[in-house]
Amino acid sequence: MFAIVDILGQQFKVAENTRYYVPKLSEELNKEVTFDSVLLLNDDKETKVGNPYVKGVKVTAKVLEHTKDDKVLVFKKKRRTGYQKMNGHRQQLTQIEVTSIG
Repeated sequence: MFAIVDILGQQFKVAENTRYYVPKLSEELNKEVTFDSVLLLNDDKETKVGNPYVKGVKVTAKVLEHTKDDKVLVFKKKRRTGYQKMNGHRQQLTQIEVTSIG
């Protein structure tokens, strides 16, 4: 069984008892989070597609930790002018574990 869930504008294919890194959530550690914006639900017998969301289906997850992603470097340069600029950025993430779908 799996579901496709919209979490803060990004879509994730989630299954039970698996861990995912999602954009930073405002919830505290070890708290339960429910996502009701389920776009698609597939149990082994049938597939339900929402319009835009599947009604009555929620995904429950537990917040495990807040962390940062690897650094992404942005380098800009213009030829023959001596212009160079480097910026770095680390995206903040939250690790969740999906406990139930349904």
